[in-house]
Amino acid sequence: MQITKAEVIPVELPLKKPVRAAGIPEINRITAIFVRLETRQGQSAWGCTVAQADLTREKPENVIRKCHECASLVPDLNPLNIEFSIAQLACLSKAPAPVMCAFDLAFHDLLGLAAGMPVYRILGGFRNRIQTSITIPLAPLDESVEMAREYAALGFRMLKIKGGANPEEDVRRVQAIHQALPHHVLRLDADGGYSVQEALEVSRALGNILEMLEQPTPANDLTSLRQVKEYSPVPVLADQSVTDPSSALGLAAHQVVNGLSVKLVACGGLRNGRQMDAIARAAHLATMISCYIEPALLISAGLSLALSSSNVHYGDLDGHLSLATDPSEGGFHLEDGWLIASDTPGLGSAVNIG
Repeated sequence: MQITKAEVIPVELPLKKPVRAAGIPEINRITAIFVRLETRQGQSAWGCTVAQADLTREKPENVIRKCHECASLVPDLNPLNIEFSIAQLACLSKAPAPVMCAFDLAFHDLLGLAAGMPVYRILGGFRNRIQTSITIPLAPLDESVEMAREYAALGFRMLKIKGGANPEEDVRRVQAIHQALPHHVLRLDADGGYSVQEALEVSRALGNILEMLEQPTPANDLTSLRQVKEYSPVPVLADQSVTDPSSALGLAAHQVVNGLSVKLVACGGLRNGRQMDAIARAAHLATMISCYIEPALLISAGLSLALSSSNVHYGDLDGHLSLATDPSEGGFHLEDGWLIASDTPGLGSAVNIG
């Protein structure tokens, strides 16, 4: 099999409504960059990444430029020698993780097409479905409760509540949502907005309510993160603090957290995501497969990783639901908050771009 063409297609995608999170400006749109690989045998495979400077820390124009550079190198690589080819592309291009994610996904999609199997089965096939949370962004208390009720009416039983701007208000919001929906699983994501003392006060106030507390303290302050983990009554997960296998190894070796959140765009795709999950498994840490605001194609890839491993305890794959338009369709269907994979070969996604 030989790749004859690699095409890079950037698309601006508006959100259904603005999204707020601690420490970043309001988000109204994202840039998605799709990559299409065509082979001499007539197959067409897709990858994707996203760029939003305040969210992914990479400017869209830089990601697009690097994607074009990688596209020029791809025809010289053997798509079925996937480990070697992705490693070679990373070495030759010096591309940042979001760029590598797009090509990593396209290579895995092509491998699945060649094998006639869905990627989640190639990676391990532990299960074919996982329950996902849906995110409640920063909002006033009444609005947060109303959103929670709306999501519950759609069948979601896990809610991830964004916080980090005001610890006392976060406690009130979580308590109000719990009172409205006492049987729902609740998670709190502080996006690094708390001090150690604030994080412990929040976790103690919500100890009987929260399933877990995500990234309570700043990403680069691992000492504070470990202090919270040691004294918190609820499990603590790292998100922005873990970006690649190396950072995952450091967190695991020093027992900084109870679990790791893996985002494919942040870490560079399935290849690195699998390494991070393996590190977590060896260290007896839970893995959560999470996402940015991103197209369904990326969600399909994250789902493939989540379904492949018994160590993935948490699913947080709802980013496509925030988009007003999405040129991709996921290789899954959503039923009462469960993501259920199809058995379509590859990532299972269809992409419709003009």
